[in-house]
Amino acid sequence: MTSSLAASLAQIAADSTNSLNLKAQKAAHSKSLIFEPRVAASQSLDTLYTLCHEGFQELCLLDGRFLEFQRDIFSQQSQEEDRTMMTKEEISGLDKRIELFLGLVGGRLRLNPAIKAVEWLIRRFRIHEYNTSFLLTTFLPYHTLPIFTNLLSILPSDIPQSYRFLHPFVRSLILPPRNVIVQAATNNNSFISTLNTYVLQISKSRHHYSALLAFWAGVMTEATSGMLDKSRSGRKGVQQQNEQDIILKLLPTLNEGLSMKKVPDLRVGCYMLLSILASKGGLDDKLLTAMMEAVVLGWTTETILPGLVCLSVLAQYRGLKQITKRLTKELLKVPNLPELLIELSKQRRIDKLANGLCLALVDRLGKTGDVNGLPVIEQIVQNQLLGDAQATVIIEALLLKANQSDSSTEALRNSLPYLSNSLVTLAQLPGHVGSVIQGALRNTEVDMDELELKLHTTMRRKEFTATESEDIIMEDSKSAAISNAPPFLDLLRQLPKRTINEVSFLSPMPSHIYSDLCRAFLTSTTNSADLDLFDEAPILRRHSALGDTLYLSFYARTWCGSNPVMARASALQMASRCLSDDTTLDVDVQALIPYSIAALSDPATKVRRAAAELIMQMDKCYPENLESEKNVRLTRWAVNDIYGSGEATQRIKWLSSDIACRLVREMLLPALEECVLDKKHIESVFGSSMNSSRKSTEITKKQDLGRLSQASRISILSFLASHVVQTPLFSVKMRLLESLNQIRSISGSSRTKYLLPVLEQLVSLSPSVALQHFEAEKIAPAEYDDQAVKTVTSNDKDGVQFLLSLIKKDVAISRPKLLGAIYGRLRTLWPSLKGELLLKTAQSLLKLSQLSPEDTNYHEIISAESASLLRTVSLSTDILLSFVTQLPTTAKLVDRPPATKRRRTSHGEVARSPLQDSKQLSAAIREVTFVLQLVDSSDPATHPELLKDLFNILAELQHYKAQVASELAYLQGLVLASLLAILRAYKSDPKIKLDPSAIRADLLVDCVQKTASPQVQNSALLLIACLAAAAPELVLHSVMPIFTFVGSSVLRQNDEYSAHVISQTIHEVIPPLVSSLRKDKGNPVTGAAELLLSFVAAYEHVPLHRQKGLFTSLVQTLGAEEFLFAILAMLVDKYGVTESITSFAIDLAGSFAVEIQLNSAVKYLELINDLLKPKPTFSGILLGVSEENVLDPPHIAQNELTLLSHLLSQRRLAVQTAKLLDRDDMDAARVREIYSTLLENILALADTVNDQKRLHNACGDVLESLLGLLSTSEFVKSVEGLLDRPNEALRRKILRSLEVRIGQESPSDATSRVAMLGFLPQLTAIIRESTDVLYKHTAVACVDKISEKYGKKDLEAVAAAAETIASNHCLGQPDDRLRVMALLCLASLTEILREGIVSVLPSAIPKTLEYMEASVSNDDDETRKLHNAGYAFISSLIHYLPYMMSGSHLDKLLTISNISAEADLDEKSDENRVQCLQLAAKQIDAKSMFAALDQNWTKAVAAGESAIEEYIGVLSTAIEKHPKTVITKHSATLAKIFQNAFDLRRQWAVNTENPEKNESISEIEAELNDVAIKMIYKFNDATFRPIFSGLVEWAGSLPKKDEIGKIQRLQTLYGFAAVFFDNLKSIVTSYATYILEITVDVLKNINLEDDESKELWTRVLQTLTKCFEHDQDDFWQSPSHYNAVAPVLTAQFTQSSALLLAKGLIPAIVELAAAADSSDHHKELNAAILKHMRSETTSVRLTAVKCEQALTDRLGEEWLSMLPEMLPFISELQEDDDDVVEKETHRWIVKIEGILGESLDSMLQ
Repeated sequence: MTSSLAASLAQIAADSTNSLNLKAQKAAHSKSLIFEPRVAASQSLDTLYTLCHEGFQELCLLDGRFLEFQRDIFSQQSQEEDRTMMTKEEISGLDKRIELFLGLVGGRLRLNPAIKAVEWLIRRFRIHEYNTSFLLTTFLPYHTLPIFTNLLSILPSDIPQSYRFLHPFVRSLILPPRNVIVQAATNNNSFISTLNTYVLQISKSRHHYSALLAFWAGVMTEATSGMLDKSRSGRKGVQQQNEQDIILKLLPTLNEGLSMKKVPDLRVGCYMLLSILASKGGLDDKLLTAMMEAVVLGWTTETILPGLVCLSVLAQYRGLKQITKRLTKELLKVPNLPELLIELSKQRRIDKLANGLCLALVDRLGKTGDVNGLPVIEQIVQNQLLGDAQATVIIEALLLKANQSDSSTEALRNSLPYLSNSLVTLAQLPGHVGSVIQGALRNTEVDMDELELKLHTTMRRKEFTATESEDIIMEDSKSAAISNAPPFLDLLRQLPKRTINEVSFLSPMPSHIYSDLCRAFLTSTTNSADLDLFDEAPILRRHSALGDTLYLSFYARTWCGSNPVMARASALQMASRCLSDDTTLDVDVQALIPYSIAALSDPATKVRRAAAELIMQMDKCYPENLESEKNVRLTRWAVNDIYGSGEATQRIKWLSSDIACRLVREMLLPALEECVLDKKHIESVFGSSMNSSRKSTEITKKQDLGRLSQASRISILSFLASHVVQTPLFSVKMRLLESLNQIRSISGSSRTKYLLPVLEQLVSLSPSVALQHFEAEKIAPAEYDDQAVKTVTSNDKDGVQFLLSLIKKDVAISRPKLLGAIYGRLRTLWPSLKGELLLKTAQSLLKLSQLSPEDTNYHEIISAESASLLRTVSLSTDILLSFVTQLPTTAKLVDRPPATKRRRTSHGEVARSPLQDSKQLSAAIREVTFVLQLVDSSDPATHPELLKDLFNILAELQHYKAQVASELAYLQGLVLASLLAILRAYKSDPKIKLDPSAIRADLLVDCVQKTASPQVQNSALLLIACLAAAAPELVLHSVMPIFTFVGSSVLRQNDEYSAHVISQTIHEVIPPLVSSLRKDKGNPVTGAAELLLSFVAAYEHVPLHRQKGLFTSLVQTLGAEEFLFAILAMLVDKYGVTESITSFAIDLAGSFAVEIQLNSAVKYLELINDLLKPKPTFSGILLGVSEENVLDPPHIAQNELTLLSHLLSQRRLAVQTAKLLDRDDMDAARVREIYSTLLENILALADTVNDQKRLHNACGDVLESLLGLLSTSEFVKSVEGLLDRPNEALRRKILRSLEVRIGQESPSDATSRVAMLGFLPQLTAIIRESTDVLYKHTAVACVDKISEKYGKKDLEAVAAAAETIASNHCLGQPDDRLRVMALLCLASLTEILREGIVSVLPSAIPKTLEYMEASVSNDDDETRKLHNAGYAFISSLIHYLPYMMSGSHLDKLLTISNISAEADLDEKSDENRVQCLQLAAKQIDAKSMFAALDQNWTKAVAAGESAIEEYIGVLSTAIEKHPKTVITKHSATLAKIFQNAFDLRRQWAVNTENPEKNESISEIEAELNDVAIKMIYKFNDATFRPIFSGLVEWAGSLPKKDEIGKIQRLQTLYGFAAVFFDNLKSIVTSYATYILEITVDVLKNINLEDDESKELWTRVLQTLTKCFEHDQDDFWQSPSHYNAVAPVLTAQFTQSSALLLAKGLIPAIVELAAAADSSDHHKELNAAILKHMRSETTSVRLTAVKCEQALTDRLGEEWLSMLPEMLPFISELQEDDDDVVEKETHRWIVKIEGILGESLDSMLQ
């Protein structure tokens, strides 16, 4: 209950209008849009109304719609209206009126009257509080104007939710940018709803204005885009749901907006939103269609263009389908729609809109016959508003409608003429669109011939040009629209009644009446009655059709011509009707068979069907049993004049009637159905029937019908071939050739025998005449040429030769297509050509390909085609042999005959006479090149017979090289590649027979040695490698020179191919070579020495990344067991033991197994042993050392041993050896045996060269490396045995190897730890017993490392070793190096043993300090090392056992350190000493440390500056390290230390003439003072006050006679006091009591003539200045203190130096005046200073003036309160005799005037 009451009270408080709160009401009244709050608060409603009403009246003058508000919200009565007193209904009415006014005034808010009117509503009705949202929305389009800031400033704190995004701008009063508003609209649903509602409300009330709608459209477009972008997250289903939500949110606004026809700007804004929704919303077609209809419904002339833009966008995201009827209807109402679309297409894509419109118009045409859309379609297609595919679809749709007109509605039939005109118009369009339309016409499924006849027009373009020949159908006779031609009857009447001299229309002679007849026939085909009339025309003489040639020849020519399909089919039908009407069966119509066959291959199905009917009718013309009725004789139709009465008809080979009957019945008739379906089937019929054989026993009945005898088939072929030759129609020729060319041969007779005249006839025609025929009959020349040359078959020699002859004639040049067909035919015939014909053809083509421009019968195209043909066909071995053997040689090219016998030169070259004709030489080389290319491309591996000739060519190329002065690398490469292919084939198939005598190894060697081309060298090497594998006996005698050259050339190449060549050469040549060397029972290594040397010499030239792979391959191929050591030894001998050679040798040896590496090491040592013999054997061959050629064998041996030590010291080899030995198998046994041999050999070699130090040392290095191969346990055992040998150097090396091994071992290896710790006793024994210092040194190093790594595991053993090292056997030895090693080892042992080493320290520490002391006096490297080692040991002791360094040891250490500090040691020594001392200051207890320091001060002073500085550093560290309690405990000792230190000046007896020394003392005192301050910070007052008091007493305790000493002590004291007062400030001001008396005494009795006294005077003043400066407890204000010091200070003005006074005295007096803040003290001080202004001494007056200046600056007005006393003195000083005093006085006056702010001139007068 309580909470409910509280909530109610809170709500009442929130709704309260503060009616009784006058302050709140005044604040609310001050909220103004145009006035400042202060002004607005003082305005009365009456005044405000008068001002605002003026603005309202101006608005009424601008727009009469404002007058209605004169009656209510702007009436006089409105002054009395109080919103808080109204009822809810009255408030609602008021809000409506206010919103109506705001909506109307929104468009004029840039005008002052409008702002004044809104001001009244704000001030009177407080609309900024009660109508906040509507007011903000009204002003929002003006958010960039200052008035919007004013609006923000008066908004209430709780603005509506939709405008919460303005909060930051309300607080900062900054104008919100546009992007903020867009962002709010994107993310704030309430804001977007508010904005949309406002815009619709304003638009409904007709108060809209362009600025508002433009603002709304822009913001909403961007916001919608942003919302859609934001919705694209999550799963696809979620995305779709988000998009639907956005669309549903916007659809109500869009519906209302689009319904307002009279608000065009709003509709345009809606169009923009629809465009965004379509482009980003993923809408389906149904919704897009609805949107498109919404766009067009209600659009006006103002919105048509934007609407079309919107439609184009919507359509682009809609499927490719027609638009709706409603949409089409509305679009057709748009005036000049095509022009608008064309203009729009220049700016954006509208193809889908145009496509949908055209489809809809075509559909509308088909259903209603509405032709109004046809012009629109024409314009759209013509102006390419559609894509090619879309235009094609539209054209096909129009064609389909036209074709369906007969079976469609009456309306469509009535619109057919308009449709026809549109189609013709579109078909005649030029350019790209025209070609697209023509393509549609060609590819349509509609029968265009029938359609064109139906429409009485022609739409397809003709692809030929008209000629004047009358036997060619003229274009206008068959293309002109029938509607534009004369009527058929007129054409029929114009025909003559009879012909003059024409007997056949198939005559080759031109016809004068055929064109007219054809024109009339074409016109008649559209009407069957007209066709009958034409057929009865007298000129055709139908009544005598079978007795006369004219009638049927007309129709035959017509159906075979390039006429419309309907015409061709009608012609065939008329011929069929003619035959069917004639009841007499005594006529043989075989003359029609060729033309019927041609019709069966017609492209049109209708024509082929008509041809089939004709053939069936022809079959009826023959009796049923014609073969059995021998007496039946049929009259051949047109036997005398089928091609006129000339020779053409007489050359026809007629068939007997029975064969003609069988041709029709058995060949053609059974295949008619298939022929109708497929125009190519007639070709298959001829191929199967004419090529058929009677050998088959099981034959079906159908197959039997198609079989003819050979004689019959020959007759048929002859008959048809004669027609092909004689017919004037080239289309008939080509169609018959297509069928006849399927015949291979009949009874051994090829078709070429009968058809070759066709090709001859074609060749006889001029190109222009042939082209006319082709164009007239629409034949592609290339297709006809192909069929003509196909008449030549491979089994006809004459035909092939005729083709070759054509190539050579100019006829082929003038007709390149025919030439191409000939070469294509030859390429096709090539596989079938045999024997001599093939060989001669190939030779002819070779000659043609090699013709040069100088030849009379040269033609570039012929040479190129001939060469291309030879390159692409398969060439047999015989052809290649003929080509190769007929190649020109240099012997044939010289002017004189060649010598009968070749004179061989040293390298297989042949001496030749120089050529005199370079053209002959060029032609020869060109021919050789071509032939070799042919051989290379013909898979030479399959032609081993070419081997000998190819070697001959290779030899001949050597002669050509000499003639042309060129490498001819390409040609040599071709020959070598072919030879390589042959030999590889032989290698893989030994059955291939090769003639060994044909192989010329010397030529291959020449190719390697005498050619600069890397490619030739590589090919020759590969060939040699192949030969070495296939027939080694042929090349092994020539191998060595090859490898010598390889090393100097090919190995240097950096390409992959060269690397492959070398690899192949190594793998193929070397194995047989090594085998042959073994057969000779010699040493293969020495036998291959030359080969090895070749590779070793080439090492430095081989690319780095190939070196390892090359030599690894070489060693593997040779045999690593025998040759690895030789390669390594020769490399070192050639290049020395360089870093690169060592690295390479290690990598090379590491590529092989451990056993091989160790075996190679054994042989390596044998080689070195042999090398060092007086008479070397095999080493002399490998390394070039012999009795005749002595090259310092010991030096060579040393280099070889150096490499061996590197090889054996490799970690990888050691790891591999350990793994192998761990297995303990047979391999491990062999390795142990080899290892023993190797160890034995190296020791033997070491004994042999014992007298040669370098070699002996090298052997020791090898031994050391060899021992490193063993595991630790075995290694230690080996060391124990080897250390018994007497050779000391060898023992040292063994121990050094042990030292290295210790460093490499892991501390966690238990086996190694046990072995090493077990070896410690032997090491200590060596240290005790050995007299060899270096041996001992190494033993100590081993102990050090063993102890460091494993010592903590066995402390007893380590302690025993420590006792030995600290004894006289080691540390007590005189050798400095051993001492250094011992001290370093003891330092390590101290860290390990700690308390366990205490037993050895009584002897070790004194020795160490003794050695350190001695080392300081000597200046050499060893003593410095001893110095550093000593400090290292002492540091270790101090760190781990600090209590052992105390008393005398510590005193001794400090004393030595003093001497060391002053010695001229290196930086490292100084660093070691300082670190040791600092460690001592930190680790050693305070009592011992401070006592030692107290005793050591005098020694440090005696030593020098560096010692003192280090002393102070140690003291500072000790004070810092210990806590306050410890420092306080030892305060007495520290006080003594500092007293001694403060006496440094006196003790040091400073030479005042040496300023550098004085400066050093000052620096030391500064450091002492800093340390003292550190100490004081750790004292309390009770502890330090006595010390300070004692220090002051001590400073004055010297006898009076030692005045200088006293002054020096006081200097130090006051120097410390100044630092003391400056650092501790006011805390220690009272300490001034202790120095006050002595200070006064010093100032009274000082003598500034003395430098020491002057320094003391300065320090006293500095101390006083610091003490005065930090006085915060009025210490110096006390009269007892002030009166003691003030007079003394003011008395100092009388001193001599003004500069000194200004520097020291003035600051002290100023700080005293500031500290003694009392007017009495100030007056006394001022009076004393003024007194000095009348001094006779200028410097005193000057100092007094400067002092007054400083006091004026510091104390200001407080000091100037005594100005009256100062004025007389100032007046006097203005006239002072000294210019400087006068000048400083003027400066003082200026300072006074600056502080007082007034001039002193009046006071000074």
